[in-house]
Amino acid sequence: MGEDIEWRVFALTGIICVVQAFFDLAPEGPWDSRSFTRGVIGLIGIGCLYISWFRFTFNQKGVIPIIKIWKKPGSSWLPVMIFGIMCYVFVISINELEMDKYFPKTTGMILLLMGSLSILNATYVWLVVNGPLSEKEVLEQE
Repeated sequence: MGEDIEWRVFALTGIICVVQAFFDLAPEGPWDSRSFTRGVIGLIGIGCLYISWFRFTFNQKGVIPIIKIWKKPGSSWLPVMIFGIMCYVFVISINELEMDKYFPKTTGMILLLMGSLSILNATYVWLVVNGPLSEKEVLEQE
């Protein structure tokens, strides 16, 4: 691309939106529920953080990290997998240590979604680059 894609605005917006979810600052909104408004703003924040991460990591606009834009897909799928597993571990530890009263009610659900999507993406990349769906194996069999 040559030029840096701006990601800081999305990061700052995302951080502000996610942090507000921990405080009861949101208006009731048209649905007469302050907690629902906080959740919606928090989800928008997570979306902004994802876009910020995507732009920072791949230096381009978009939302889907296709394999062609990964620099080293053969080795970088593992950190993505570890991140997904860590999301699961964090949710389990929150519930086991009864720390859920310090987090918004939907924290576990959102972290499980993030973890599941990360694990799914990492598994797909591994299957296509190193695993049984790899073109290398097709070429070796011929």
